[in-house]
Amino acid sequence: MKPRISVLTLGVADLERSLLFYRDGLGLPTQGVVGQEFEHGAVAFFDLSGGLKLAIWAQDDIAHDTGLPVSPVSSTAMTIGHNVSRKEEVDEVMASAAAAGAEIVKPAQDAFWGGYSGYFRDPDGHVWEIVWNPQLLPADD
Repeated sequence: MKPRISVLTLGVADLERSLLFYRDGLGLPTQGVVGQEFEHGAVAFFDLSGGLKLAIWAQDDIAHDTGLPVSPVSSTAMTIGHNVSRKEEVDEVMASAAAAGAEIVKPAQDAFWGGYSGYFRDPDGHVWEIVWNPQLLPADD
């Protein structure tokens, strides 16, 4: 297997609510919900850097497609990291997330490893880490 991930899909309880959170609240670019003509096909894709896509898809539809039962989101099973170029950007993104309805899990603060980061949970419980890591700055887009 080549070390490449092209789509990260988040299972959501309410597709429209999550669309508003990610598109309007966080400002992620999207064409909106597509696939509505298919049963269990409605999904929204967001364009991220490096060609990566973030998708939101109803948990019920993921359960139908995979054959697995719907289960609660475990906020500690994984985090989504968003590296920023400047320390101040952490606070800006955290404020945008809070204004969009995110729950601030851990306010931004200096980290023991020399960076600066904070955590928020989206409306479905998915945890995002917003981080400025001086040793791992993102490439300019």
